[in-house]
Amino acid sequence: MQTIRTSAELEELLGSRLRELRLLKNLDQQSLAERAGLSLNAVKHLESGKGARLNSLVKVLRALERADWLDTLAPIVSISPMQMLKRGSREPRRARRRARKRV
Repeated sequence: MQTIRTSAELEELLGSRLRELRLLKNLDQQSLAERAGLSLNAVKHLESGKGARLNSLVKVLRALERADWLDTLAPIVSISPMQMLKRGSREPRRARRRARKRV
């Protein structure tokens, strides 16, 4: 069962995952900020989940060599649900065959 989280909870979760990734790469916040071309405060805000910009997130993910995370946020859609509905209403429905009783 999926738990619905608030925006603040999701921001904190994302921040903690970024912090874990930074630590796995043996970087301190200042080093990450320099690699990403951001201020130290921008990195701190991202990691704390308190008011960061999308641009900062992208720069940090690139600096951590994990820009691929962005692909999971916006997967490529091959067909829209609305197109599926429209197609379904145009196709004739097949009649069910009834089993004949043998006498």
